[in-house]
Amino acid sequence: MFMHPLFVTVLLTAALSFTFAPLAYADDLFNAIPEPTQELMVPVEGGKVYVRINGELSSKTLPAVFIHGGPGGRHNFFSRLIGLADERAIILYDQLDSGKSEQPNDPNNWRVERFVQELEAIRIKLDIEQWHIVGHSWGAAIALEYSVRYPERVGSTVFGGTFISTSHWVKDANLLIGRASKLVQETLFSCESKTPPSKEECQEAFRNLYSKYYTPVPVGKEIVDYDVKTGGTKFNSKIYNAMWGPSEFSSSGSLLTYDGIGHLAKLDGKRTMFIVGQYDSARVDTVQDYVTMTPGAELSIIPGGSHGYIKDRPMETEAILRGWFRRNKRED
Repeated sequence: MFMHPLFVTVLLTAALSFTFAPLAYADDLFNAIPEPTQELMVPVEGGKVYVRINGELSSKTLPAVFIHGGPGGRHNFFSRLIGLADERAIILYDQLDSGKSEQPNDPNNWRVERFVQELEAIRIKLDIEQWHIVGHSWGAAIALEYSVRYPERVGSTVFGGTFISTSHWVKDANLLIGRASKLVQETLFSCESKTPPSKEECQEAFRNLYSKYYTPVPVGKEIVDYDVKTGGTKFNSKIYNAMWGPSEFSSSGSLLTYDGIGHLAKLDGKRTMFIVGQYDSARVDTVQDYVTMTPGAELSIIPGGSHGYIKDRPMETEAILRGWFRRNKRED
């Protein structure tokens, strides 16, 4: 969910250790990432955030805004879904202290409610009456809080790789650890101690644990080019460590007690969908429980997908979202 820097290194190393046929490059099935129709910096509490739009906001179809994970990630994760702009405006943005947004790195800004108001500030600036909300991982918590606070502004809500409860996330993470060998378990816990083993040992333990849950799909040239051209910070570990903590398996930051499960019953279930990868570290069983708590909600499982299912299976993800958006048209 939170893409700890060590974990990112593990994923990249794992990807390079495999040999793939050309068609394994999911990005090669897409055209180059299109230039944005519009770019702007939107004033929010604490600074300004970067926003990019593809498509026309004047369209009769509801726009869709995508909320990235982290905390400390960036909008680039969603770049493979910009093709959806052929039917509606697609809005991507970097949260404050992330990506191309301003980075005051002031802990006073690292509050869930501020991130929710940040999203609302973007809506007001763009003069959007109603939009689809898509949050992935940590972004799902923002999507949930926003949808409960501003239901009249939400055409539909999509939770991907869903994080909405710290205790549930930690429980799932430790269930994954429990399935590893005793040696891997001992190494992982040592890596989170005050006297960790070498970086190489920790990387190998992480790789051993997550190889079953994160598909090492190579990154195509189009995505590499976009990442280079975009610039900005790739990952802000300061906000990650402050809000979550140094370990994926426990939380010591400001999100330690976060639990939004009680909000699920407040949602319009018929306009709510959960998406999870078949091999997601947000366990399918846990997400199914969230669906049950949201009467009328839908569940989509991306076959072969990991927590980064948008990277693993971009075509399948786009098809599911395209159909979902079409079914959830503007409210009367």
